[in-house]
Amino acid sequence: MRYSVSVIAEGDREIKLDEVVELADAVAHLNGIASGAGSMSYGAQIVVEAADSDTAVDVAIPLFTEAARAAGLPEWPVTRAETISEVDDLEAFEP
Repeated sequence: MRYSVSVIAEGDREIKLDEVVELADAVAHLNGIASGAGSMSYGAQIVVEAADSDTAVDVAIPLFTEAARAAGLPEWPVTRAETISEVDDLEAFEP
């Protein structure tokens, strides 16, 4: 099943817009988007294949970490990871 996983890393300085653009480029192949400009954190929402939500997080965090490294971002700890499955996402829009 496909999961959309939002991952956030927090640190000790403000993230610049150009850094978020680099992260967005690094997660694009994962159907990803990036966020964090002007905050003390950066994040991405990426899509992964996994059997369940916990496994999706386990798959997504290393992908996120590698994308952040490729974008030249600081190696900050992941402080939050949330998932939504494609089934849950579709059910949210059903009448």
